[in-house]
Amino acid sequence: MSDKVITPVLLGAELNAYSVARAFHEQFHVKSYAFGILKLGFTSDSSIIDAAIVKDLPDESKTIPMLLDFAEKHKDQELYLLGCTDEYAEMIIRNREQLSKYYFTPYIDYDLASQLISKEAFYRMCDKYGIDYPKTYIFTRDSDYSVFDGKLPFAYPIIIKPSKSASYWKHPFEGMKKVYSANSAEKAKQIVRKIYDAGYEDSVIIQDMIPGDDSKMYVLTNYSDSHGKVRMMSLGHVLLEEHTPKGLGNHTAVITEYNEELISKLKDFLNDIRFIGFSNFDIKYDERDKKFKVFEINLRQGRSNYYVTSSGNNIADCLYRDRHNSFDLDIKICKDEFFWHTVPRLVVYKYLKDDLLVRKLKDLVKQGKHASTLWYGKDLKNIKRLFFVNIHTFRYFGKYRKYN
Repeated sequence: MSDKVITPVLLGAELNAYSVARAFHEQFHVKSYAFGILKLGFTSDSSIIDAAIVKDLPDESKTIPMLLDFAEKHKDQELYLLGCTDEYAEMIIRNREQLSKYYFTPYIDYDLASQLISKEAFYRMCDKYGIDYPKTYIFTRDSDYSVFDGKLPFAYPIIIKPSKSASYWKHPFEGMKKVYSANSAEKAKQIVRKIYDAGYEDSVIIQDMIPGDDSKMYVLTNYSDSHGKVRMMSLGHVLLEEHTPKGLGNHTAVITEYNEELISKLKDFLNDIRFIGFSNFDIKYDERDKKFKVFEINLRQGRSNYYVTSSGNNIADCLYRDRHNSFDLDIKICKDEFFWHTVPRLVVYKYLKDDLLVRKLKDLVKQGKHASTLWYGKDLKNIKRLFFVNIHTFRYFGKYRKYN
């Protein structure tokens, strides 16, 4: 254990930030600092987080000096800096050389990041390493919209999403979603025009829609040390996702699983490119050709990262071991089943269509092998906190009734 006080600094105030803070509190009994542009219930009224509102947080010219000033005021402490959204992770990457003088910043350099951030460039890397991904067409601002009139290399329905998520969210518009689907050329054209009319400049990914509900989705979270070697991997089989327009694709229930072939292929990829820090793959199983297909890689821990900590691989411990060069010789790979959920269990049981999986989840609950991120007993002594967690959890019943 370090002689210095361990102080995590988190950019973001959503569930991702709370999950990281809980991991640090469980492992080291320390409080985290979380900076967000709004006051959000996830990180408010918490005994394990000191949350602050910073309206200019997306403004790099103001946030970097703020972080340097914070570091100067806490220079006697062991500082860890993590971005909890794509935008903030990319900000740290761009300024890593300066920030790493004061903080432990487990991130890759910008040249590699720029290849992975762009889905278009990432898919080229997938081709090189034999990683399967959905059939894809790259559409740019200058592309001919007539391609949607029967000229795509796959049939409708199709998936539409921005190549660069962080820059996409900087140009909001009515009806904005994380991912779109279109059943016709007319609908596809309408969606893409809206994206570009809002000011987004980068390419748009048009993809074959892989059939299947939420339970065909998988998430693989990994940690690679500062030397570019994978040290921890945890594969989650997604059971449910959020169905609200802006939350579409956010995991709300996961069961950990083990798939040696998939894990080994992505481990070799990460090791070969000498990735550093947390990586998070979104994956879907395609029943048509029996292949796991990767959608994207996130250069940070995912929003559902507590599924990793609660199943036995505390992410804060990964960071500490990396900083102090104290990893075990063997890579830690999660092989045991564990049930994580951020929605009530009854919601999972009701909307999960696989009866065998439901029975398995109920059995895991009986064994005590389950956890929910916000229900942290050591952080529910404040009545305001307890009220928020109860209300937030209860609202999922209505959300799933409305959007399912």
